Amino acid sequence: MERKTALVTGASRGIGKAIAWELAQKGYDLFLTCHQNEAMLLDIGHKLEETFGISCRMYCFSICDEDKLAKMFADIPYLDVLVNNAGISYVGLLADMTYDAWQNVINTNLGSCFLTCKYAIPEMIRRKKGKIINISSVWGNVGASMEVAYSASKGGVNAFTKALARELAPSNIQVNAIACGLIDTDMNRHLSREDMLELVSEIPADRPGRAAEVAHLVGMLCDEMDSSYLVGQVITLDGGWT
Repeated sequence: MERKTALVTGASRGIGKAIAWELAQKGYDLFLTCHQNEAMLLDIGHKLEETFGISCRMYCFSICDEDKLAKMFADIPYLDVLVNNAGISYVGLLADMTYDAWQNVINTNLGSCFLTCKYAIPEMIRRKKGKIINISSVWGNVGASMEVAYSASKGGVNAFTKALARELAPSNIQVNAIACGLIDTDMNRHLSREDMLELVSEIPADRPGRAAEVAHLVGMLCDEMDSSYLVGQVITLDGGWT
C-alpha cells in the first residue's frame, strides 16, 4: 500500500511542529524544513519516527532558496499534502522599514508558497490528488498597524490560495488556507503581558489559540472523505475575534 506523505515548512517549533505531530499521528511520512533551528528540527523528526513509526526527512535552509528547495524535491517522489507554514513577522513603522526587510517578509511568507507549489504541483496533477494548506493570518484579512509587511504578505497568501484553488480544482487538488488569530507561539513573545491581556480581552473565546488547534484543523483538511469539496477557502480560526 502506498504511504501517505506530507511536507511541512517551518516545522521546528510552534504551529509547524504541532502540524508535524498531527500528521505523524495520522501515519504520514514527513519531509520537514526549518531555516535556522536545525538541532530542534532533528530532535522533533527523530521523536516522531520513534513514536509513530513513520519516516522523517529533515532539511535546514532558507525556504526562499530555490536551488536548495529543488534539491529537496528531488528526494520527494510525491506529496499527498503540502503545508506552507514557514513565516516571519516584522513589527515597526513602515517608514522605518528597509526595503530589504520588506522583501524578506514578502519572500518568506508569500514567495515560499509560490516555490513549494511550483515544485509540488506537477506530481499532484499527474496523480490527480493532493492537498495544499497555507497557514495565513487574520491580519491578512483586516490588516494590522505596525505590521504592514506581514499583513500584506498574508493578504497575498489568501489571494494566492483562492486563485490557485481555481486552477487546480479540476485536477482534484484542494487548496485552502487557515487564517490564524492570536496563537500562543514564539512569534508573539515580543508582546508584553499588558499587550497580551488587551488582545485576549477582545477575543470572545477569552484566550489565545493553541498550536495544536491549528494542527487539528490541518488534519481535518487532509481527510479525503471530509474535505474533497472544500476548495479555495480561507478558514478563520480566531476564537470569534472577527
